[in-house]
Amino acid sequence: MPTQTSGSVGSTTPRQAPKSTATAAPPERKQPRSAAEAAVDVPVGTVLELSDRLNELVEPFTHWASAERKLRSYRTRLTRSVKRAERRGATARRKATTEAKRTRSRVERDARKRRRTVETTLQRNRNEVETRVRRVTDQLSALR
Repeated sequence: MPTQTSGSVGSTTPRQAPKSTATAAPPERKQPRSAAEAAVDVPVGTVLELSDRLNELVEPFTHWASAERKLRSYRTRLTRSVKRAERRGATARRKATTEAKRTRSRVERDARKRRRTVETTLQRNRNEVETRVRRVTDQLSALR
């Protein structure tokens, strides 16, 4: 069989000659058969799959020792899972507490700053008013 290159330049992959269709059944005759096979294969495969899974579930509990081993394994996994959840909860609680303390400190600091500003402004205004009142009082006493 001669080797020909495909349409792309530089490709050296040999092209195979098409197979003869004289011995193969026409595709329209294969279709019903493959559909029927699939209709049978799917339920059979499903039953086998379920059987395998059921065996995997029941297998550890067929003997007393293996059942105890499996239960111990479950207990260990559950304990690990609970401890992991506890650690994560403690971490989240610590973070939330720290964030709350930070926020509280920031708000208190801001409130103190605003209070100082208000008190300073109030004192300045009070002094200014007192000074003006004294000046006006002095001017009125000088006029009398």
